[in-house]
Amino acid sequence: MKEQEIGYISNYFGNIAVVIIEMTNGTLETGDTIHFNGHTTDFTTTVASMQIEHEQVEKVKKNDSVGLKVSERVRKTDKVYKVIDQ
Repeated sequence: MKEQEIGYISNYFGNIAVVIIEMTNGTLETGDTIHFNGHTTDFTTTVASMQIEHEQVEKVKKNDSVGLKVSERVRKTDKVYKVIDQ
């Protein structure tokens, strides 16, 4: 499974299971598979929906801050990777 680092977690809201990802590289679209990895974090999920400033978006790029729901706990500074199909 090939991956590209696209950003990191800048915030996590545990009560609503939402993360804020700071995009540092590449793009991310609805339907993409992403991998969260950190000291105690390691899981993969598919992006169902994303928001920027409470507005639905389909695609984000470098320098965007995007919010999305997650199924597991993540921590600030965890890395985010986009899974690239081969």
